[in-house]
Amino acid sequence: MKVRISSEAAGEITMTKVITRDMSLHELLEVMLAVCGRDPSRIRELLERGTIVESASRFRWDPLQIDDAALAGHLAGFPQPDPTRRFDAARCVRAWLCGPRTRIELTRDIAASKRVFKRRSFWDVLLESALPEYVDYSYRERADLFRSPADGAKLREAAALLKYSGLSQQVARASIETVELAVLRQAEAANR
Repeated sequence: MKVRISSEAAGEITMTKVITRDMSLHELLEVMLAVCGRDPSRIRELLERGTIVESASRFRWDPLQIDDAALAGHLAGFPQPDPTRRFDAARCVRAWLCGPRTRIELTRDIAASKRVFKRRSFWDVLLESALPEYVDYSYRERADLFRSPADGAKLREAAALLKYSGLSQQVARASIETVELAVLRQAEAANR
């Protein structure tokens, strides 16, 4: 199906280019799942409306009618939350340090890079102090999300291990109460 994608960026009045892209229903459903989760009635409503805003982009297509059985069949191809999943540090790719008015995102690559003459990385300290519990599956991240209480003092002290000084200072000053972790499933990890 032809999908028109345009910018929804806030600001002054600007002329932005509209891109027309061929997208399969599967790709369009992937965008919808990231926005509204696995809610079949909401997804059907969006398909019939023919528009959705995701981040700074608006997607438009010719309205599409789909019955419950067909939609359920399409959604069956997407991962579902699985609270029985265990935390796997080897497939953990992203972390968020969270507290009141604080949400600092760290990728594994950035947090695992070591400073000169240091044996450990911030990522090592972060994972060794984590006691993660399953939260949900994130279609936006394409990963299972886990949450752990954080030892804020220990993480602020370990901020000196971060390679980037601006990020190090931000973490050192943050009030950190929890850590959220994104863990890829086997298939997603193989595709990276």
